[in-house]
Amino acid sequence: MARFTSRDVPDQTGRRIIVTGANSGTGFETARVLAARGADLVLAVRNPGKGEAARAAILRETPAATVRVEQLDLASQVSVAGAAARLLAEGRPIHVLINNAGVMALPTRQESPDGHELQLATNVLGHFALTARLLPLLQAGQARVVQLSSVAHRQGRIHLDDLNLTSGYTPWKAYAQSKLAMLMFALELDRRSAAANWGLTSVAAHPGYARTDLIGNGPLASASGLARAGFRYVYRPFLEPLVSHSQADGALPILLAATGPVESGGYYGPVRMKEYKGPPGPARIEPRALDAGVAHALWGEAERLSGVRFG
Repeated sequence: MARFTSRDVPDQTGRRIIVTGANSGTGFETARVLAARGADLVLAVRNPGKGEAARAAILRETPAATVRVEQLDLASQVSVAGAAARLLAEGRPIHVLINNAGVMALPTRQESPDGHELQLATNVLGHFALTARLLPLLQAGQARVVQLSSVAHRQGRIHLDDLNLTSGYTPWKAYAQSKLAMLMFALELDRRSAAANWGLTSVAAHPGYARTDLIGNGPLASASGLARAGFRYVYRPFLEPLVSHSQADGALPILLAATGPVESGGYYGPVRMKEYKGPPGPARIEPRALDAGVAHALWGEAERLSGVRFG
């Protein structure tokens, strides 16, 4: 694959693209590039004020961009249902859905308004329900659906007997499970779309070690935090520039997955330094993510916990 850059993103004029969590980090960088390429862009964010600030920043760079803000709290199934209903009422086909938003490694176990562990609720169940509810519009647009995973999926385990981690919770155990689940969601959606002829292209991506606010101010701000997250080769702060890249570079695998030459069921990320940084390309899938039996069971649990079914 030739090196993919933001200049390789094709014209998106007339294509509706939804990016969750697009007010900061790699989500914002992804949205910024897509807006510049002419997309009809929806920033689906929990905080409308931050969403409007992101919209204003995009419009300063691309005054003719078509971009609006949609309030969406992925931790709340009521909020997911409301956002989906508003989009369905508009009736516009969706051509790309980028399930980017997420929370990372909360120090203590927290629950969503629906009573689910917050990382599971936000990263997995909210995106699962949003995708299911928007399925008619995704089918109408023959959409590409992108799930955001992480190198942390390599440390993940799917705890089917206790997805909410009501016992034995640790921050990275919950985060790694959620990112493994997102990768498995992408692969299972690909299988189900092919079987049911939904016409979707389902892929996953990860940004590597991108220097976002999650790095500078969050749980990845220490070497021990990085190691627990799966960045096992980062032990000293002075090594960080050698194994990390900018949030703009971290957005490239997402942009490739959303708009570039990919295969349904593919997984994309940086290709250098153990996938921490570098140009985007095919990423390594941990063997446990390929377990179709666990993926099938996980899908059923996601339907049960979210109360939403596909089709």
